[in-house]
Amino acid sequence: MSSAVVVHCEGLEVPLRAGPDLADITPQLARIIAASGVRSGSAHLSAVGSTASLTTIEYEPGAVEDLKQAIRRLAPPEASYHHELTWHDGNGHSHVQAALLGPSVVVPIRDGRAKLGTWQQVVLINHDIHARRRAVEVTVIGES
Repeated sequence: MSSAVVVHCEGLEVPLRAGPDLADITPQLARIIAASGVRSGSAHLSAVGSTASLTTIEYEPGAVEDLKQAIRRLAPPEASYHHELTWHDGNGHSHVQAALLGPSVVVPIRDGRAKLGTWQQVVLINHDIHARRRAVEVTVIGES
């Protein structure tokens, strides 16, 4: 019996408060993987926008707050940024924070499910100074 190679593309949108604000998107990812029919492969997730990022973490209040504080330490809002000299929009730190964390993650798919650790969730982060409806593009590639 041969298996077919599948490429399934789907987007999702998540409302987030001013940053850093996080949302667990693992349930949406699970739904997209199930809809793809892929049994073995990978899911490629990419946050759309230069002030958004994706990562994984144990999504519980303590770890979420620790990550928010670490993000603020990496690129503090009160620091001086050249971006603001050009645009005067107050979000230079938002761009730097997002760039340091990165816009994408790749998650392996095994037996039709995201292969994540027991306490590992995929999270979307808004770093901007305004609430945003953040888009994530998901590409699932693998064998059905």
